[in-house]
Amino acid sequence: MGWRYPSRVLPPYFVIIGVVISSVGAVGYLIATLRGLVRPNRVSFFLWSVAPLIAFAAQVRQGVGLESLMTFATGFMPFLVFLATFLNRNAVWKLTAFDVSCGVLSALGLVLWQVTRVGNVAIALSILADGFAAIPTVVKAYRYPNTEAAWPWLATTVGVVLTVLTLKQFTFANAGFILYILVLDTLMYLLVRFRLGARAEKSL
Repeated sequence: MGWRYPSRVLPPYFVIIGVVISSVGAVGYLIATLRGLVRPNRVSFFLWSVAPLIAFAAQVRQGVGLESLMTFATGFMPFLVFLATFLNRNAVWKLTAFDVSCGVLSALGLVLWQVTRVGNVAIALSILADGFAAIPTVVKAYRYPNTEAAWPWLATTVGVVLTVLTLKQFTFANAGFILYILVLDTLMYLLVRFRLGARAEKSL
């Protein structure tokens, strides 16, 4: 069951366009990582590569269509960024006990998915795991926006919006994870582009 509306706003092939736009942003971030212009958090990007791929597998198992490609893309590209951090030492952000703690909680969510193996539960746990993995990078973007680039996060946001607009109905299976990605990437863009952390500290 899901919430239905009369028709899609956009035809299904816009999912492909959305994936391409998101991938352009991800490739840009990857290049910036290789050049040392951004400094990704390895905990976040490694776990970001795992959780979406689990959600993708669960979506495929539940018969989700083209929109599942967006979920796959959000897992594959972070894995490439994670690998890129080993090619340029200047691209590595220091890890703290807080980062590791978030990583452990994220990994726990993934383990729980392995135990349950239920489609919607797997997606919910993947969102939870991805969220814990995101915390170190969100905190870094808040405190040190100069270690990030804004436009790749915006590109993913645009890609996700296009994907959402192709849905003929909203179910947790086909929309849960991509709506979470929409919120996360919008937040990251705003934090980096407008340096919200620095502005908030100045106002105190």
